[in-house]
This record gives sequence, structure tokens and C-alpha cells, in this order.
Amino acid sequence: MNTRSARIFLSPPHMGGDEIAFVKQAFESNYIAPLGPMVDAFEREFSEYTGIPHCLALSSGTAAIHLALRHLRCPDLQHPPSGTRRPVVLASTLTFIGSVTPATFEGHELRFIDCDYESWNMDPSLLEAELTECSREGRQVIAVIPTDLYGQCCNLPLIRAVCQRHKTPIICDSAEAMGARYDGVRVGVEDSGCFRPSRPASLTPEPSSWLHAGMDAWASVYSFNGNKIITTSGGGMLASHDKALIDHARKLATQARDPAPWYEHTEIGFNYRMSNVVAAIGRGQLRILNDRVRRKREIFTAYQRHLANTPGISFMPEPDWSSPTHWLTAILIDPAEFGADTHSVREALDHENIEARPLWKPMHLQPVFQGCHIRGGSVSEGLFARGLCLPSGTAMTERDVERVATLVKAQATAL
Repeated sequence: MNTRSARIFLSPPHMGGDEIAFVKQAFESNYIAPLGPMVDAFEREFSEYTGIPHCLALSSGTAAIHLALRHLRCPDLQHPPSGTRRPVVLASTLTFIGSVTPATFEGHELRFIDCDYESWNMDPSLLEAELTECSREGRQVIAVIPTDLYGQCCNLPLIRAVCQRHKTPIICDSAEAMGARYDGVRVGVEDSGCFRPSRPASLTPEPSSWLHAGMDAWASVYSFNGNKIITTSGGGMLASHDKALIDHARKLATQARDPAPWYEHTEIGFNYRMSNVVAAIGRGQLRILNDRVRRKREIFTAYQRHLANTPGISFMPEPDWSSPTHWLTAILIDPAEFGADTHSVREALDHENIEARPLWKPMHLQPVFQGCHIRGGSVSEGLFARGLCLPSGTAMTERDVERVATLVKAQATAL
């Protein structure tokens, strides 16, 4: 049998059927260029799904983070006085680089925060320590950017409580977590709202027994890249309870054109709009999101079943306050117990035409961020050294999952 006959990808796109009908409508209306009725409808329907009232469809999740940071930009940052220290952005170190590069676009200083073992996401206690240190140094922290890693919600209520004390807004990177939820009431979401710059406390989210990923932040960011749980081929969404943010970001995303008959510009903007055709795909994908979340969780459970009692294999944990999507099924391999390391397992899978990838390499270990400050670091470094993401595409069959798991187990005697 030729086991290389069909490539098993990590997380390929999976269409639901309605996408082509919406794209056809976009073509028939001749709204092919950026913006149009499909974009308007996608933003409205996304808002209805998440419960976040103001949404802006964009070209990428990275663009969404950039616009949120630009909205927070100090008025005098463009021409700072000599000797002025740059504002600081605190971000998760265990994340994709697109989560943090917008801070460099704005000239901010990046400082990274390690994760915890409970969720693999930003450690609230380390965040508290870093915010306290920045305050002692007299440094302005312009934003905190935690990541909802691999579809797992960060402990946003605890992070929010820390940021509330330090009056620091949160831009939650939920790019990998569309459809994930966390238990907002149990951890006290109704006690106090997230800090929102220049906005009254009355605009906090309504209490809810469950909140979608990122909902309780000042700004939430989602991605529709080709490998995400739903895709528009490329694209992102900026969502917020702060209408002023979304209104300003909408202007910035269209080259910051002022309301005039001619092209008038009083600030620098960007070409970050989502096209009407891309939004049509997103509308179709949004209709099957719950099915995709259910299938991702089924795949995770199937891997758990097939790899149960395998020495040296463990899975990304599920805290009792989190209902993750498991966008990617992530495992840890202990070479001493398992008999092989992460790299040899990945190479063995690749030899059988199966795509697997290491966990994100922590940002503080990236050459491009050499010298950036890190609070902690050992947890994310350990996870990176032992972590592997297994194929998790929602079109995978049970036989596909079993095949991958069997090949993983077969490497236990490789060393």
C-alpha cells in the first residue's frame, strides 16, 4: 500500500457549501473591489455570533492588532522629545510572530511574558510583576497582548483584573480561538469591566454565563487565514465594545481618508480593507463554525483515545474555566519516557506524507527579537522543546486520525 498517496495536512481549509452561493451573489452585484454588502453583512453576523457589538473586517489579524495599537498611539509619538523612552507593549512569548510585529510597526518596545502550565497562555502573575516593574521604572505600557493559543482561551478575567489595576488596555489575540469560550461568571466577569481608554465604565460587557474568546478585552482580534478553523483564504476581524476604536480603525484601514469630496488626509492610514468576495466566503464559513468546533474537539478526543497510556505522551491541558476549540491538537513528548524526541517523530510523520509542526518558537528566542526583555521564559522554552502539533483538519476521517496516532506510537522504540 502506498501510504504517500494522500497528503495529510496540518489544518487545511474546509468549505461548507454555502460559500460559493455568497461569492456568486458578490459577482452578480459587481461588488468585487474592497468593501460592499458582503463585508457589511459579515461584520454584522460576526457581531451577532460573538456578542461583541462593533466589528471591522480587515485583510488580516495582524492588521487588526496594528490598527488597535495605532488608535492608542501617543499624539506626540511621531516626533518625540529627545531622550523620550518608547512606550512598552507586553505580549505573550509563546505565540505566532504576527501577534507582536505590529508593536514594532509603531516603534514600541516589546517585552515578553511567559506562559503557565495550566493553559500554556500568558501567566497573570508574571504579567502583574512586569506591570509593577514598568510602573517603578516610570515606563508607559500602552497595551497588553495575550494570545489564545491553539484555540485555548487565556485566563482573560484574571489578566483583565491585573490590567484594570494598572489602567492598561488589553488587545486579545484570539486569532486561533474563534468559537472557543470561557466561563465568565464563575471568575467574576460581572464584578468589573476591562479597562477601555477614555470610555465610561457603563460600556462593560453584559454578564453572560459563557463568553466567547476575546470578548472581555478592550479589543479582540480574529484571523481567517487559510489554516484557521474558518477561513476566508486570508483576512481578519477587529472587534470591540468601544465604538470609537472601531470607527477610527475603519478610517485608518481605508488610507485614513477624511470625509471630503476630494481625497483629504490629516493622518497616515493603511490599505487594510477586506474585499467583498473574501467576505462572501467568510459568511459561508461562519454558518458552519459550530460544526467545525465540534469536529476539532472530536479529533482531539480521538487522539487522546488512541494515544492513551502511551508513556511520555501528554496533551495540552483544559482548565476547568476553558472550553477550547483545539484548533490544533498539541502534544508533549518526553524523550526519556517515550524513547524518541519531537523532531524524530515529526520527521517520521513527514516521511509518511503527514504534516506535523513544532509548537511556536517563543518570541524571546527569535533572532529578530534578540535582546528583548522576557519575564520568566522557562515554561515556554520547555513546551517548545517537547511540543508537537498533530494534523487536525476537520475533513480528517477517523482512519486518518488512527493512522497518525499509530505512526506516533511506532516511534516509541525508534531510539
